[in-house]
Amino acid sequence: MGRKVTLATCSLNQWALDFEGNADRILKSIEIAKVNGAKYRLGPELEICGYGCADHFYESDTLLHSFEVLKTLLDSPTTQDIICDVGMPVMHHNVRYNCRVLFLNRKILLIRPKMLMANHGIYREMRWFSPWRRLSPHIQMGLDGVEIFTNSSASHHELRKADQRVNLIKSATAKEVITATLDLEDVRSYRGELCQQHLEGQQKPCHRIKVDFSLSSPNDIYLPTHQPIQWHFHTPEEEISLGPACWLWDYLRRSGQGGFLLPLSGGVDSSSTACIVHCMCVLLCQAVDDGNSQVLQDVRRVVGDDSYTPQDPKELCGRIFTTCYMTSENSSQDTCSRARDLAGQIGSAHMNISIDMAVKGILGIFSVVTGRWPQFRANGGSNRENLALQNVQARVRMVLAYLFAQLSLWARGKPGGLLVLGSANVDESLTGYFTKYDCSSADINPIGGISKSDLKSFLVYCAERFQFAALRGILAAPPTAELEPLTDGQLTQTDEADMGMTYSELSVIGRLRKISKCGPFSMFCKLIHMWKDVFSPTEVAQKVKRFFRMYSVNRHKMTTVTPSYHAESYSPDDNRFDLRPFLYNTRWTWQFRCIDNQVSQMPTTSTSNTEQKTSV
Repeated sequence: MGRKVTLATCSLNQWALDFEGNADRILKSIEIAKVNGAKYRLGPELEICGYGCADHFYESDTLLHSFEVLKTLLDSPTTQDIICDVGMPVMHHNVRYNCRVLFLNRKILLIRPKMLMANHGIYREMRWFSPWRRLSPHIQMGLDGVEIFTNSSASHHELRKADQRVNLIKSATAKEVITATLDLEDVRSYRGELCQQHLEGQQKPCHRIKVDFSLSSPNDIYLPTHQPIQWHFHTPEEEISLGPACWLWDYLRRSGQGGFLLPLSGGVDSSSTACIVHCMCVLLCQAVDDGNSQVLQDVRRVVGDDSYTPQDPKELCGRIFTTCYMTSENSSQDTCSRARDLAGQIGSAHMNISIDMAVKGILGIFSVVTGRWPQFRANGGSNRENLALQNVQARVRMVLAYLFAQLSLWARGKPGGLLVLGSANVDESLTGYFTKYDCSSADINPIGGISKSDLKSFLVYCAERFQFAALRGILAAPPTAELEPLTDGQLTQTDEADMGMTYSELSVIGRLRKISKCGPFSMFCKLIHMWKDVFSPTEVAQKVKRFFRMYSVNRHKMTTVTPSYHAESYSPDDNRFDLRPFLYNTRWTWQFRCIDNQVSQMPTTSTSNTEQKTSV
């Protein structure tokens, strides 16, 4: 018996319930593994049916079709002479398990259920599966002489999470399909030095399955081994340029649409979405240059041209990305110029659309029915009138965005439609600082799980990497919705003034609410220490109360929030991650009284500059 083994692992682009496509991708990965000399191929978790089946796991059809695919794999000549390790759901004694199925030469060797369920954050595995047992087995197996461990479990991406994912693998063990040749003598030598001999007799022997098959060969002395890779940890800005960009492309190519449409306001949020689309085009051009025929085929299908080959990211953007600035009488020339300049540097097909006629038409209908014409606060109107007039503008923009998404390609004589992109960040979702069914309502939103501070850093990164000069003016401008009248052509409305707190403060509050599980009183108790050099206890109490009032009044908006890329651990996404009521008693009477009682018992203090922003 030899000492060296070649193993293959893969991360496949599987699609929930796409049994045909999933089976083809599994077979292709096995074929690649064999070409590279592997004798063992490990696939991803639940690869046969797709990990994201959700409540389809309850359906007997999902189990049936998974076994039908398994039969197809067993019968295929591609799977001969290699140990195949695939993932699928299995029901045993009327209990569903998330299983690994290992087979060799048309014989099933082992069905191994998952032992530890992922049941936190965005995961709901125990909703559909039962754990086999709750003890991690790798220590016992190591002491019993096991030399190769495999793990097919997935781990979703979050900003700044890569070190956790790498350490998770390191705790047990030292392209689409990756193969590596290992020298088992290295493992034995390492174990021999570290293992304590007196522990061996205390362990219950592992169950072994004997197979007439060897992963190594006797003449492998000249077979080179692979060295451990050095993991490259991306910065958060690089992660934003990669993760959401890949997510956008995966959605676009699967949707069958002809590209994206983005309402580009000239602010940080919509500019970030535009830059992520550009990053997507950069990745696509790199893949085509590297000879990836599948990416080229998908690009040609999206643009509707079988002979097309992208020349550069800017040219590709012009094919699949449309931006529009929706101007009104409340818009400034500055934001219009910034949107136009950024679109020109990215390469998108850009339009200017005036919404004033549509807004006046809708208000005219209201006036005919009621005999009243609402006014902005600046013109003597009430707060209710002022808010209603802002909401009409915002919702008209959403209607026009979908109209142009459906018909823009038709107007150019091209087939297909466009997906509407949203650009509401995680902090705005947390407070509900957006209009329900405005341009935050879109098909998908790549920045819905990213904080304002991270988006600003991302734009700095894009300005330097891609030399987008327009981004510097966008970063320098105050965030504004531009829904209220201008004064002498200048802005009078800013986001942070409307919210009563800065985006930096909001990020701290968001993390305390979700990650630290703080209600109003617990949050106040933490913030009086965190912000003691900036705000007095009374000022902290005011900010906490203001946040929870905004949060509870606007929580209903999360029930219709656009699907977004999950990138932040304090995301308020009601659909998958942050399960809360959407109708609250917004007075928070008991909780706020506890805060008031605590403030009354504290010495009166004041800060030298109550307007100073917290540094977080």
